Amino acid sequence: MSLNARVFIVNNIKISVNASHEEAFSVAKRNLKKLNINTENAKFSVYRKSVDARRKSDIKFVYSVAVSTDCKKISSLEQKDTDVTLLNSATTPEITPGEETATFPPLIVGSGPCGLFAALMLAERGYKPVIVERGGSVDERNLAIKRFINSQILDTDTNIQFGAGGAGTFSDGKLITRINDPISSYVLKKLVEFGAPEEILYIARPHIGTDVLAPIITKIIAEIERLGGKILYHTKYIRSVKNNGISVAVTNNGEIPYSALILAIGHSARDTYKTLIENGYSIEAKPFSVGMRIEHLAADIDCSLYGDFAGHPNLGRAEYNLSYDTKQRGVYTFCMCPGGEVVAAASEEGGVVVNGMSSHGRDGRNSNSAVVCSIFKEDYGNTPQNAIDFQRKIERAAFISAGADYSAPIITVGDFIEGRCSSEPTKVIPTYMNAIKTKICSPYDYLPDTVCNSIKNALLSFDRKISGFAAPHAVLTGAETRTSAPVRILRNNETRIALGTENIYPCGEGAGYAGGITSAAIDGIKTAIAVIKRYKPINCG
Repeated sequence: MSLNARVFIVNNIKISVNASHEEAFSVAKRNLKKLNINTENAKFSVYRKSVDARRKSDIKFVYSVAVSTDCKKISSLEQKDTDVTLLNSATTPEITPGEETATFPPLIVGSGPCGLFAALMLAERGYKPVIVERGGSVDERNLAIKRFINSQILDTDTNIQFGAGGAGTFSDGKLITRINDPISSYVLKKLVEFGAPEEILYIARPHIGTDVLAPIITKIIAEIERLGGKILYHTKYIRSVKNNGISVAVTNNGEIPYSALILAIGHSARDTYKTLIENGYSIEAKPFSVGMRIEHLAADIDCSLYGDFAGHPNLGRAEYNLSYDTKQRGVYTFCMCPGGEVVAAASEEGGVVVNGMSSHGRDGRNSNSAVVCSIFKEDYGNTPQNAIDFQRKIERAAFISAGADYSAPIITVGDFIEGRCSSEPTKVIPTYMNAIKTKICSPYDYLPDTVCNSIKNALLSFDRKISGFAAPHAVLTGAETRTSAPVRILRNNETRIALGTENIYPCGEGAGYAGGITSAAIDGIKTAIAVIKRYKPINCG
């Protein structure tokens, strides 16, 4: 293939779920031939693949196929209503390093997707970044999580929220992002390079799964270290100070000088938020959402969405994304985990927090998702500390209502809608802590009344969209409070530097600028680029 080859995207190819990629390629070839575009010696690949399940009796795959060819003819594409487009082959421009000398390596606080991708970008360009991570390695996290499940001994620094890879390591590993940014393809390609399945490059709703993502995190860290960077585990960032004009990070393990500090702290670093607030950083409260996790049998969700095609090996588990507007506030499903489990995600003693997690195979008995209600700034007093306290109050109330032993409060959907609190789970067995540590409680004991009432109405609305969603035997588990950061650390839009500082760069979910693995990684990369454009590489000139 010539270096001047053009890439055409042939869209809207609908084929049977029993068909292979090759059938989509054949359709693409025919469509290009109708436009007199030569496909001799062309290279075909999947550009995008999704499921059209609007007609349960005739579910289709919808493909977009990329066709690389030497053909120069493009005038036919000017006609309207064509499903063939020419791919823009523009690449990301080279990053020119800045002129400022970096006496010390950049320091990154946090090793979630934001921190790791910022570190990787810097390491690949010779900046030898240092990462400080309050938690432990992936292996240490696995041991800490098992200990918490088995004996309810919580490590407040190494858990589902904190440690190598951040909160996303123990999740469904979703890579969906609402932002349309070309860097997203870079993130996905890097993940594939480190072991993710190649299908994430083209499926419409890509995910990795915790079992595949965890070793990827370890490989990324190893690559950063190979390139001269390093990671310091069990090292908690406390604050930044100036010592004789040198920027220094104070940690529990001593002081670390830096040229630039990238704050990728994650949405649960409440002690760091508190210190930043006390030290006068420009931080604002922001809206967020709270609620519960709902569990159904995965097979029931599959049947509701796929009909007779449920269980088809080419379709996998069914997914949904639902929303409901009460006219006062919104309720929506979030982080849906097909064939997954509800996990214990507490990071503070005396609080119960839940999240969702699934393996790549999504082969668990239940499917779950968060059902959460929007919380506005006026609900908690419109200050950053009040926002944090609002979340914490719910978590502690959930802890107390379920017996103060890290059991999670549960209720069947039937009881919740009918205003009862007595039925034991039957068809759907809750998965939180292996179904051992749960207690039947009313959500009104730990969630605001307006949240409970809004979710109750939403469940009935969702049931009209997905039959059985509000089935009496479905189970709700609380409390889901960590959907996003409750605050935003303000920064200059161009330089990405925190307002009122010289060299501190807040980014990712914890700073209030992302929501999910991919968007956090993108924000980390863009922040690393800002650092690169300012400083020379370490030991360069």
